[in-house]
Amino acid sequence: MSQNSGAEVLRYTAFSADPEGGNPAGVVLDASGLDDAAMLAVAAELGYSESAFLTGRDGPGDAASREEPGGEGAPAARAYTVRYFSPKAEVPFCGHATVATALALAERDGPGDLVSRTRAGTVPVTVAREGTELRATLTSVAPHVRDIAPGDLAEALAALDWPVAGLDPALPPRIAFAGARHLVLAAATRERLADLDYDFARLEALMHRLDLTTLQLVWRAAPTVFHVRDPFPVGGVVEDPATGAAAAAFGAYLRAEGLVPDAAVLTLHQGEDMGRPGTLTVELRAGDERVRVSGTGTRIEG
Repeated sequence: MSQNSGAEVLRYTAFSADPEGGNPAGVVLDASGLDDAAMLAVAAELGYSESAFLTGRDGPGDAASREEPGGEGAPAARAYTVRYFSPKAEVPFCGHATVATALALAERDGPGDLVSRTRAGTVPVTVAREGTELRATLTSVAPHVRDIAPGDLAEALAALDWPVAGLDPALPPRIAFAGARHLVLAAATRERLADLDYDFARLEALMHRLDLTTLQLVWRAAPTVFHVRDPFPVGGVVEDPATGAAAAAFGAYLRAEGLVPDAAVLTLHQGEDMGRPGTLTVELRAGDERVRVSGTGTRIEG
């Protein structure tokens, strides 16, 4: 229960079945009575990188609610309007909080198909039971990938205190979007990725100027296996433990750059360097530009 709002606030971790792993998020399943200031206060009180607020439930049966997975004739998905707040500001989309919200709804109402209506667009989500665990799969909005100006790249590397020689030339720097904007930078070694001690204010200023949500820092361990880290100073936290929106953007980036096949399943390991290990599964499908991100999760008690 939040002291600020009186709303019931649930706590879930996403992308790990262990409450000590993955990325924690606050979830308010009925935020219809909360204004912007109250939602921001709840998110700030929790201190998680993001929290999700369901501000309304939409009527079933429209075309958007049938986009995933069954199409026409399938049972209508449950559709909700969702907003996301970091401790400092509202963000257009958050992958781990979407997964956390879907798991909370599945535990209350049962697994099945959902639709999240976000500021970034319509995001279908499917929750299925796998043994004793629930797994949520979100489908991103249409992604895109853009170049970054040389001066902006130089400023990002200066804020990180990363030399140009520390980058992997096989994975070029780009800005990728799949609901939110992320700067993708690939480290040449695992040791470089592990060495994260950046200038918080300097990076935050650059990210505000470029409208970035996180930096997606990656190291390629195998053709389809990556270790990733996500600085998040614009949200008021040093690092995000598991970042679904960035994972979707990264999948779009890899496909756009021809670094993986058009149809591929990728494994992203995140949070290990923070002591909160989690696993994100990213699926690319041939002929479908949207990216699917899936993971398990669990409720955090107390």
